[in-house]
Amino acid sequence: MNDVYLYLKKLLKNDDVIVLGCSGGPDSMALLDLLIKVRREKKIKIICAHVNHNVRKASFKEKIFVENYCKDNDVVFEYMLIEKYGDDNFHNEARTIRYKFFNSLIEKYDANYLTTAHHGDDLVETILMRIVRGSTLNGYAGFAREIDYGNYKLIRPLITHTKAEIEEYDKLNNIPYAIDKSNFKTKYTRNRYRKYVLPFLKSEEKNVHEKFLKFSNELLMYDNYIEEEVKNNFDKVYHDNKLDIEKFNSLKELLKNKIIYRILKEYYQDDLMLITDVHVLLIKKLIASKKASSYIYLPNNVKVVKSYNEIFFGLETGEIDSYEIELGDLANLPNGKTIEKVEEQTSNSNYYCRLNKNDVVLPLHVRTRKSGDKMIVKGMNKPKKVKDIFINSKIPIKDRDLWPIVVDSKDRIVWIPGLKKSQFDVEKNENCDILLRYY
Repeated sequence: MNDVYLYLKKLLKNDDVIVLGCSGGPDSMALLDLLIKVRREKKIKIICAHVNHNVRKASFKEKIFVENYCKDNDVVFEYMLIEKYGDDNFHNEARTIRYKFFNSLIEKYDANYLTTAHHGDDLVETILMRIVRGSTLNGYAGFAREIDYGNYKLIRPLITHTKAEIEEYDKLNNIPYAIDKSNFKTKYTRNRYRKYVLPFLKSEEKNVHEKFLKFSNELLMYDNYIEEEVKNNFDKVYHDNKLDIEKFNSLKELLKNKIIYRILKEYYQDDLMLITDVHVLLIKKLIASKKASSYIYLPNNVKVVKSYNEIFFGLETGEIDSYEIELGDLANLPNGKTIEKVEEQTSNSNYYCRLNKNDVVLPLHVRTRKSGDKMIVKGMNKPKKVKDIFINSKIPIKDRDLWPIVVDSKDRIVWIPGLKKSQFDVEKNENCDILLRYY
C-alpha cells in the first residue's frame, strides 16, 4: 500500500481540500488512514462524508464509530441520513443521493478532490457486470483512477489493490472498521459476482485485477480517441435538442451509438448508469421507424419524440392524459417507472408478474386506465373494478391516471404493476414464458 501513499503524497498539495466518501468499512477506513498519514507531511484538509443508507440497524452504530474516529484524528465529519427512497430500485437511487451529498460538500468546502475507496476487486466486478448487462465502450472499462470534472477531480487511489491486500494493511496498522453483513447476501447481483465469479478468476490468475486494470486503461484510451471523432460530428447532427435523422444516418454505427449516449448524458449526468444498451436500441428503433410521428419514454421522465426527419429529446413536464405503449423487452413509463422483461426472480411481490404466453394474446401493451376497466384478481372468481382496486390500495387520485395497466392484445388486464396480479399470473412451479418486473 506504500504505492498508494506515494501517489497521494505526490498528488496532493498544501491547502488542498479532499472529500472522502467513508462507509466505515475496511476499504474506506484504510484510505482515511493513508490520508491522515499524508496530512502529517502536507497541510491538507480532510472531509469525511458518511452516508447512513438506513436499511440496517447496525448503520447507526457505524455512524457513531466513524464520527468518533474522526474526532480522535481531527478530521471534519459530515453526515447524511437517507430517510426514504422513492421506489424499489435501491442501489441506483442510493448512489444518486450519495453523490449529490458529496457534491454539496465539494461546493461547501471548495474541495479540490473527491475520493472513494473503490479497489481492484470492485473494478473486476464492475467490468464483468457491465459486460453481462450491456454498456458502452466507456462503461465496459469500469471506472478510471482519476476523472477531471473541471472544478474538482474524482480519484480512486486503491484501484491497484485487492480487498485482501487492503484488509492486510488494516490488520498491520491496527485500523478499526465495521463489517456490512449485507455485502454477503447473494440476492444482490454484485455479491454473487464477488462470491462465485471472482474467486474462480483469482484461482486462474492471482493478479487478475492487474489484467483487468490494463484492459480498463486500454478501453479508456480508445474511448478517448473516439470521443474526439464524436466532438467533430456532434454539432453537425444535433443542436437545440434536435437530432437530424438524415445526417445522423450517414455516420458510422459506432459514432451513432456514442452520439446517442452523449445526448443522454445531458439529461442523466451521473445517473447515466440508469441507461443501458436496451434504451439506445429503443431510440435507434424510433429513428428507423417508418412512422412520421412516434415517441418513447426513458427513465426519469425523459421523452424522445420522432417528428418526420427529426428526433426531439426533452423532459416531460406537462400533464399527460393517457398513453399506450407496446411492451417489448423494456418500457419506460410517464410516471418515471419501468417495466422490464427479466430472466429469473423468486419474489412473489406484486412488482413481478409471471405469464404463460399460451394464456394471453401477444403483444402485450401498457396503457392508462379506462372507464369501466375490470380485472379478475388472482385467487378470485369474479371481476373487480380497477377503480375499486385503486381505492382499496389507497392510491392518490393524482397518481391513478398515470398508473400502468398491462393488457394483452384483446385488451384483457393481465397485471396492475405494484398492486394486483390477475388470473393470468402463474405460480413459480408452473410454466412461465414471460417474467415482468416493475420498478
